[in-house]
Parts: sequence; C-alpha cells; structure tokens
Amino acid sequence: MSFIETTSKEKGKNINLFYEDYGEGKPVILIHGWPLSHRMWEYQVNAVVDAGFRCIAYDRRGFGESDKPWSNYDYDSLAKDLNDIITNLSLSEVTIVGFSMGGGEVARYIGNYGTSKLSKAALISAVPPFMLKTDDNPDGLEKDVFEGFKEEIKKDRPAFLKGFGKQFVNFEKVGDRISEEMADYYWSIACKGSPNATLECIDSFGLTDFRKDLEKFDVPTLVVHGDADQIVPIKISGKKSAEMISKSEYHVIEEAPHGLVLTHTAEFNKIFTDFLKS
Repeated sequence: MSFIETTSKEKGKNINLFYEDYGEGKPVILIHGWPLSHRMWEYQVNAVVDAGFRCIAYDRRGFGESDKPWSNYDYDSLAKDLNDIITNLSLSEVTIVGFSMGGGEVARYIGNYGTSKLSKAALISAVPPFMLKTDDNPDGLEKDVFEGFKEEIKKDRPAFLKGFGKQFVNFEKVGDRISEEMADYYWSIACKGSPNATLECIDSFGLTDFRKDLEKFDVPTLVVHGDADQIVPIKISGKKSAEMISKSEYHVIEEAPHGLVLTHTAEFNKIFTDFLKS
C-alpha cells in the first residue's frame, strides 16, 4: 500500500493519504466525491492508463484508506493535501480532476496555488461555483438542505447513505444501467468513511464559495454534468462554472444522474480521454 505523508499534523503526527499510481506519461490526478474514496474511479483508471497517461487516485483525508483526523475538512486544508501530493511526487504538467466535492479541491487548489504545475483541469458533476442560496446567489440550495443531511447522518448514517446512494445514480430511473449489487458496493465504500469527516465535509461542499477561485482558472478545463443530476443541480453548478471559466469545454450528458461516471461510463470516458489527448 502506498501513502503520502502530508505536511499537516494532528496530535503531533503527520496525516497520511493513501493513493494508487498506475501507468506512464503526463500525470492525471483523480479526486473523489463525498462520501466515497478513490475506488469510485474504478471504471476510469483503466481508461486513463490506456489513453497513455499516468493515473494517480487518492483518498481524501477521512475516507477510504487515508488517515482519519478529527478536524480540518475545510477546502484550504484539502487543497493543501492536494498540493502536498503534487509536491511529494514531484509532478508537473498535471491534469487535476474533481468529481462532485472533489471539484472544490480543484477550484481551491488553483485559487491558492495557481496553475504553474498544471496542464489542464476538470470538473465532473462538481459543486463549484457555489451551492448555497444567498442574496447574490439566489439559485442556490437552502441551508436547510445541508442541515437535513447532517441530522439524518447523526440519526442513522448507514440508512442515509443507502438512500443517498440511490439518488446518486437516480436508481429508479436508470436501474437498467446499474445493478443492485453495484449500488450496494458504492454504499459499502461510503460507510467506510469517518463518521465525523462525513459530517464535517457537508459544510465544506455546501457552504464554500468558489467564485473567486474560478476567476483564476487559466488552463483548459473540462466541465461535464448530467442534466438529471438530483444531488448537484446542473443549473447552479456545471452550467455556471462553464460560463465563468474562460477556457472551458462544456459537455452536458442527457438524462445522466450525479454519478454519471458509473451510469454513463462509456460516454463519459470518451469525453474525458478525448479531452486529455487534445
């Protein structure tokens, strides 16, 4: 098993992040969604390697095989972890790819560290630019939505994750695209996350404003979103991000849910690898 020792500490010990590293060529870093792990990218890793790239997929702190500290799940801390990975592995000309919550790491990394080590970026079903409804973001979601998530998790985390997983893939509508067993597998990945990290990350992806971060994007950026996403509605996320990023390439996958990397794998992988090779 491979771990990267970050520069962040808890109780005097460095926080370690688990990662897998396959293939050769320009590096592509895959950043998973909430509350999953790098294993959500199972059907993209081979596609990236087969396309001639080095594929690095890691577990966010608090999830998968990575260390599970009690605190510091804000995006400045998470972007610092990503920077530690890039620095530790001496990477350059990197493409950083964020799914859902992982899109926040992409945005905040560019906002805080710039693009000198990057080649491209990608936001897939991602939360930027801003999920929360405010006076200057009237299309966002009410704060009660995120508070409701937290209350349900505190009451019965496995049950919440089961229901969230079905909504993640619009299971009742695209059941022919995904088996019950696959949905259960994703549920098992989610259950492995730290309960407190699962809670803490809700405020991070729900309440963080990435609009100033997106202004700093100056590399080609792929934006992919499903128009049937019930978790991160396309109107407040993918559509707006594509409009804000000057070098964006925007793809809408029709009738695709939030978890389009799983339900619309072939269509997404073609868009993704074509972008990497362009």
